[in-house]
Amino acid sequence: MLELDKTTFEAEVLKAEGKVLVDFYGDGCIPCAALMPHVHAFAETYGEKIKFCALNTTKARRLAISQKILGLPVIAIYENGEMIDSCVKEDATPENVEAMIKKYA
Repeated sequence: MLELDKTTFEAEVLKAEGKVLVDFYGDGCIPCAALMPHVHAFAETYGEKIKFCALNTTKARRLAISQKILGLPVIAIYENGEMIDSCVKEDATPENVEAMIKKYA
């Protein structure tokens, strides 16, 4: 699981080849913290097919807004620099996230 920041996001996600999953989370976000161990487990299971990254939006607010991340948690899948799918807020359950990953893995 690659930890991103506003200086590495473009190179690791927007300019990456293939599919990239980004876990957008924030400091003090309880649902984010609850989801994180599941996402790390999915990274171990599906990491050969999809690149797994995480971004703390508390430290990168402008970047999050530019990616239309307005609520947390958001688990998004990018391909060729474009967000192609996401699970947002209450839809970001471990089951829904894994189903989305399987769709693209």
